[in-house]
Amino acid sequence: MIADQLILNKETSKGSYKSDKQSESPKRSIIKSISWRIVGTIDTVLISWFVTGTLKLAFSIGVIELGTKMVLYFFHERVWNSIKWGK
Repeated sequence: MIADQLILNKETSKGSYKSDKQSESPKRSIIKSISWRIVGTIDTVLISWFVTGTLKLAFSIGVIELGTKMVLYFFHERVWNSIKWGK
């Protein structure tokens, strides 16, 4: 069922940002991803500091995961907005 929802039928769905705005705008997704990454990065830095005992290394890990996870979250959110299951 989920696989069926992931494969967009070109005849019934255009699948663009413009048509997706009815559920959530890309701008809102970007703001949500930034705010969530702030919370997530603080968590990562604290865990890294606890595990490594080095604050500098913990911040290095936090900075790297900040960028990568923000991008991943944005695309994850956009894909889920295109899935009609559960709406």
